[in-house]
Amino acid sequence: MSAIIEAYITNLGRYNEGHLDGEYLKLPATTEDVQALLKRIHVDGRQYEEIFITDYETNLAGMQNLGEHESIDELNYLAHLISDMDDGELEKFEAAAVYGDNSGSVKGLINLAQNLDCYDYLPDLADNDDLGRYLIEELGYAEIPDHLVNYIDYEAYGRDFSINEGGEFVDGGYIWRGYGSMTEHYNGRDIPEEYRIFSYPKPEKQSIRETLKDMQRLVDEAAVTPLARPVAREER
Repeated sequence: MSAIIEAYITNLGRYNEGHLDGEYLKLPATTEDVQALLKRIHVDGRQYEEIFITDYETNLAGMQNLGEHESIDELNYLAHLISDMDDGELEKFEAAAVYGDNSGSVKGLINLAQNLDCYDYLPDLADNDDLGRYLIEELGYAEIPDHLVNYIDYEAYGRDFSINEGGEFVDGGYIWRGYGSMTEHYNGRDIPEEYRIFSYPKPEKQSIRETLKDMQRLVDEAAVTPLARPVAREER
């Protein structure tokens, strides 16, 4: 399964000490993926227990509101829902997210992904003229006698429709809310068990000498590793 979202998970304790220990987590993911990553960035549930997200990578539109303290489990839930969409559903989801409904939080995006039937989306329309022509010629919103076709102001028709329906042109098409009511499938608390993946690495028993050795290694790394933000990747 290809990554839908990549979140740069950062060790908060190390960050506060002046150093960046972090790595991108590709979502959807598994508990094993998370535990292995946390080990690599020295989050052990003992000395270092907290994380935050310093960057995101995604090709999806409408994801600009993802924050640094998002729940890994919620992000995984969202990524799974998106990965199950076909191309048409994904295009409508991105359009609706850009449109702004329920895109202010991961909870909202999760519910949006499960309420796509509440939206009407027309792809490949760029302006009111395109919209008016499609509504009349393809969908039959108005019956125009052949001798009057050349006199129709398609742009005005599309503009009036857009104003009445409260729709919006987005990159790729035109979207508006239909007449169905949104259903809250996710309340912000009860994440289905199959999407819960966050777990700290299981503590390994070690001697005091080994513990001191690990602490010294981190101190030595801190002495030579400057704090840096994750390097921005090239656009894909």
